Amino acid sequence: MDRPIHHSSDTPTYDSDEDSLVSDCESGVSGAEGTFSGAFVPAPEDGCRVHTRFVRSLTVNGLRPEVVTIAKNAHSSVMARARAQCFQVFARAAGELHEGQANVRLAWYGASGKEEIADIAQHGFGHAHCNGLRLSPLDYPLQSVKSSGVDSDGVRYLLLCSVILGKTEVVPRGSNQRRSSSEEYDSGVDDLLAPKEYVIWCNRLNTHVLPEYVLSFTLPSLKGNVNIREPLRPSSPWMPFPALISVLSRILPPAEVATIVKIRKDYTELRISRYEMIQRVRNIAGDKLLISIIKSFRAKKTPANFKANKGKEGQGERRVRGQPVA
Repeated sequence: MDRPIHHSSDTPTYDSDEDSLVSDCESGVSGAEGTFSGAFVPAPEDGCRVHTRFVRSLTVNGLRPEVVTIAKNAHSSVMARARAQCFQVFARAAGELHEGQANVRLAWYGASGKEEIADIAQHGFGHAHCNGLRLSPLDYPLQSVKSSGVDSDGVRYLLLCSVILGKTEVVPRGSNQRRSSSEEYDSGVDDLLAPKEYVIWCNRLNTHVLPEYVLSFTLPSLKGNVNIREPLRPSSPWMPFPALISVLSRILPPAEVATIVKIRKDYTELRISRYEMIQRVRNIAGDKLLISIIKSFRAKKTPANFKANKGKEGQGERRVRGQPVA
């Protein structure tokens, strides 16, 4: 499920299946006014959510980052607003091409330093990335952290961007591929089921990638560019959670669907961990049903016998334990 686009007079906003970054948290880390050529402004409310997601994702890999600043793209210049509006146009176009699935995601880009951030803010990404722009998924920023530069003060810089993935194809890491293999595909991923890297081709950098936040941070336990170990990531098949809820709403009783929606809300508001969310959903829906739905989703079809199978499973089947599947 892609993110519906809402029009506004200045900056675009989205309903994200990766959770809104807007938060009512009282604490947060913000950037100084005028940072990076005035393109980014302090983000005290949004900054709390960005800060939490970023720190949590690196902590599970044994790293403890200290965030220095978080600032939000104000889209304040004429050209910045034009790029934001262009992004909306191409997101709508991708949705029309792919039956409503524009596949808009949030992704990290590891910058060489604040000079590159300022240049991107003023001019966009340009065409320096001849083999495509490599970005990391929202909850798995480690590869972008590894590719980011370190200044004399030990500070690294990341951009959090909205990206239009559309229909993806597999592009292996280290590939010299420079464009999509056919007009059917919009972007690349290293793995269709559990991507750790998104690839946006050079001819789409300023239409399919929109910087949203800049985050600077340090890794006190490390010095310089080091070989940071790969992220811990589940290898089981997955599907977007809103799509899963949509399918479950046609199979489970309304009360159980409402409970799953509440569980999802608890996760997005950081009351429970992702692991806890998955376990609770598995307890309600049962692993058999979840595996069938996810496999069907990946195959782009919906089995006709879901409801019949669900009736045969009974309450006992809903307590099956196994590998996480969502």
